[in-house]
Amino acid sequence: MASQLPPDVVAALHQLLQGLASSDNTTRHIAEESLNNDWITTKPDMLLVGLAEQVRDGGDANARSFSAVLFRRLAAKTQTKKEEPQELYIECAPSMKAYIRNTLLQAFAHESDNHTRNKIGDAIAEVARQLSDADEPWPELLNSLFQASKSQEASHREGAFRIFTTTPGIIEKQHGEVVKDVFSAGFHDADQNVRIAAMEAFAAFFRSIRKTAQKSFFGLLPDIMNILVPLKEQQDSDTLSKALMALIDLAEISPSMFKSMFNDVVKYGISFVQDKELGDQTRQNALEFLATFADTAPQMCRKDPIYTTEMVTQCLSLMTDIGADDEDAAEWNETDDLDVDESDLNHVAGEQCMDRLANRLGGGYVLAPTFQWLPRMMTSSSWRDRHAALMAISAISEGCRDMMEGELDKILDLVVPALRDEHARVRWAGCNALGQMSTDFAGVMQEKYHQIVLSSIIPVLESPEPRVQSHAAASLVNFCEEAEKETLEPYLDELLKRLLALLTSDSKRYVQEQALSTIATIADSAEQAFGRYYDHLMPLLFGVLNQPQQAKENRLLNAKAMECATLIALAVGRERLGTDAVQLVQVLGNIQNSVSDPDDPQGSYLLHCWGRMCRVMGNDFLPYLPAVMPPLLELASAKADVQLLDDEDQIASMEQEEGWELLPVRGKYIGIKTSALDDKYMAIELLVIYAQQLEAAFEPYVHTVLKEIAIPGLRFFFNDAVRVASAKLVPQLLNSIKKAHGPQSQQLAEIWQSTVGKLLEDLAQEPAVDTLAEMYQCFYESVEVVGQNCLSPETMAAFISAAESSLREYQQRHEGRLLEAQKPEEEREDADDMMYAIEDDQTLLADMNKAFHTIFKNQGVTFLPQWERLIPLYDRFINSADPTQRQWALCIIDDVLEFCGPEAWKYQAHFTGPLVQGLTDKIPANRQAAAYGVGVAAKNGGPAFSEFVAHTIRQLFDATQLPKARQDDHVFATENACASIAKILHFNHSKVPDVQSVVNHWIGTLPVVNDDEAAPYAYGFLTELIERKNPAVLSAAPQIFDYVVAAVDAETIQGQTAERVINATKSLLVMTGLNIQQLAAQMPPEKLPTIRRHFA
Repeated sequence: MASQLPPDVVAALHQLLQGLASSDNTTRHIAEESLNNDWITTKPDMLLVGLAEQVRDGGDANARSFSAVLFRRLAAKTQTKKEEPQELYIECAPSMKAYIRNTLLQAFAHESDNHTRNKIGDAIAEVARQLSDADEPWPELLNSLFQASKSQEASHREGAFRIFTTTPGIIEKQHGEVVKDVFSAGFHDADQNVRIAAMEAFAAFFRSIRKTAQKSFFGLLPDIMNILVPLKEQQDSDTLSKALMALIDLAEISPSMFKSMFNDVVKYGISFVQDKELGDQTRQNALEFLATFADTAPQMCRKDPIYTTEMVTQCLSLMTDIGADDEDAAEWNETDDLDVDESDLNHVAGEQCMDRLANRLGGGYVLAPTFQWLPRMMTSSSWRDRHAALMAISAISEGCRDMMEGELDKILDLVVPALRDEHARVRWAGCNALGQMSTDFAGVMQEKYHQIVLSSIIPVLESPEPRVQSHAAASLVNFCEEAEKETLEPYLDELLKRLLALLTSDSKRYVQEQALSTIATIADSAEQAFGRYYDHLMPLLFGVLNQPQQAKENRLLNAKAMECATLIALAVGRERLGTDAVQLVQVLGNIQNSVSDPDDPQGSYLLHCWGRMCRVMGNDFLPYLPAVMPPLLELASAKADVQLLDDEDQIASMEQEEGWELLPVRGKYIGIKTSALDDKYMAIELLVIYAQQLEAAFEPYVHTVLKEIAIPGLRFFFNDAVRVASAKLVPQLLNSIKKAHGPQSQQLAEIWQSTVGKLLEDLAQEPAVDTLAEMYQCFYESVEVVGQNCLSPETMAAFISAAESSLREYQQRHEGRLLEAQKPEEEREDADDMMYAIEDDQTLLADMNKAFHTIFKNQGVTFLPQWERLIPLYDRFINSADPTQRQWALCIIDDVLEFCGPEAWKYQAHFTGPLVQGLTDKIPANRQAAAYGVGVAAKNGGPAFSEFVAHTIRQLFDATQLPKARQDDHVFATENACASIAKILHFNHSKVPDVQSVVNHWIGTLPVVNDDEAAPYAYGFLTELIERKNPAVLSAAPQIFDYVVAAVDAETIQGQTAERVINATKSLLVMTGLNIQQLAAQMPPEKLPTIRRHFA
């Protein structure tokens, strides 16, 4: 066909394509320069038109395919015009775009080579995507594709579905029955490739439509499942694997689609997993397909009679598929590469699936079928069975924690003998199980089972196999980092003796590295108790660190030695370290000067080591700060490394690189270098430590860090952790200025003035709920640092605007969850995800409460005019059925009463009713807030509140008499009610009838042994009663002695308050003639030391 371009342009384009396809590097380089500098820059529309014509009319299939690939890549290339980045195709003139579209459709319709047609389809899909993004129509496309899907040629039909897969949006708005007929025809197509392409297109289409529209397509599922039948019969693993990937997509998108035939789907999927004639990847894809339902529809899985049992059985079977050609584990033990990727192996797939099943379905469903197999697997003559059983325990312990915790004795009886197994890999797996259990059952394992665990693992450190030695040491890290120093102390000699033997023997380097990490963890947990090993260990570490920094393979060992030395320094403290402190920082400085390779692990380890030495040395560290800060500041101020990728080679290359995350965006990928973001976060965390430790001495760095790192970090939307660390940094920087120049200094005022507005902007624009809570914490901690009257009316108004927006968005999320709960169970959002969202929202409101509390505390009544803007929203919250909203509003009442005193009376119509209702709230935290509010109204509200507080006394007493009044969370509400009655009687009893009767009853609401804010008021009032010789205390002296001893023992009263109460109690005993020894004899034995210390 004739070209629309001038002949000279066509000739030049031919020459360009020949050059780009040339095998000669020089020729190809010249062509690439011409493409970039001439064609793309000056005539991109002619370039795309010419390529489209070559796709249609090129001389051979290879030339047409090459032109199609080049067209797709260049059409998506971005150029910046008028300060807006635009892709090349969409920037072409309308007539050119139309011509290109028609030309590509002609090429697709007439192409006879299957491979080339697929490439043309990819080019068409790219054009369709750009048009869809720009809301420009392409009506001819859909008709052409529908016609192609009915073509006599199978490759045409396949090509149509391939285009649907990449641009499902083009059929999204079409009539449902038409679309259904097209897919149904594709699922029944005689050609296998067409059927698979139809499956993939359907999965993409399904993902693009609304949930409400999905139901009308559920009836197609039997047709989809039937596609798999001949594939299994033919043992066509590769094609079956592709089909299963499409099913995985559907299971993720709409698990309810499978509900009506779920049991059959499970049976069919299991048959794939257990078919050892199929390829490993196919079996793993079948397992992933079934496991996806545990993620997306756990209740459907729990209800199915065979799902959990069959899945557990197949997972355990896959987990025995290990070490096929390495019976004695000689090859496994000889390898030095412990980080080899095994994610594509059957045993790893089985382990990961067991972990998912346990976490998603829970111990009530997974534990029984698992332990139906484990005992006999543990006694099997095959080491692979024993290994699989131990790895299964590791995999399920987190998800089954609640049910397994009560059975730990029996589980340890299974696991511990494995550490003496004849096979190295079984001993390795035994160490793995104990290490994982030490983490998943942290606390219980260390407190109850330390003797069993440590006496079993310590001997394994002397195993003949290096990998077993190393893993035994690694499992000790899990145990020791959760252990109290008192637990570890009796075992330190044996632990250190064996770990030092690993460190000093001719072990493999990875064993020595792990020994150092384990010693470091033990030092961190044992603290001062580690001091007795200092003289032996530290010279060894200095010996490692003082060696010439040459061999690349020794870098990680040196890094671990630095980590170990500095953690030991932190454990034993500055005094024990003595002159070694200076020597250690000098050695670290020498190592820092020798590090030049960006991949050298010593660099990142050094940053943490400097942070520890700063904590150890305090201001003595200052001389080293100039050397430490530059690399830290460089990391902390790093910009995000973000790349727009539209080249398939680039994408493939980056997928192979570690430390990159690829995000699909409009047919392209954005590459984000996550490893650099992790380094940035870590560096900011270390800056927090320096500012905390050095305070005033850190002042020279504050302006730079605040301006270039902390404030920009609050808006670093590529990484939540960076924003959180920056939020923690800001208050510490302000505190450094305050400590250096004083709380009333001009320097503090100026830096706060330039900072507060930015903090308020961040409150208004932070998108993540959990991070927004951190932003509120940053704000209130900053206000706390700067102090009284630091907020102007304008900044308070800005805070209220941000808070109002946050509260309204919270309400919308809450209402959305209520609507979600009304949906059928299988259509609801995942229960765990919803629970986490609720927890995030509760944390947000709690931090918002603290922000209001801090502002009221520092601003007092000056905050009221701005706060009044929230009264309509407050009224909605206080009357909400949502207890979290009521709690937020009750806490606001408490703050207004506490910090605005009598001025709060003008809001009494909004406050008094909710406080009374709050005293009977079913949620203990809300009763506590209401009781506290009544108390502060009595203490600070003045005469105006006297009648109100008097009328609440009956409800306060009732709150102390509830069935669970002294249990768990309820006790804080009870103790606040007790303290509030005391406040009423002490501060505001003018309207209380029969005060003596109230006092008589009040004695019975003691003791207060949990809430150290309520206790001083309660016991202060009790002391007054004793000093006045009130009949209520004189007649209840033995009980009062009990109550006082309980509070002193619990340390809810301390210092001068405790001293005053104790002296008053002693005088009460004298007044009533009671004998302390006789009273003490009736007390629990654990209270006797307190009595002897304070009442002797």
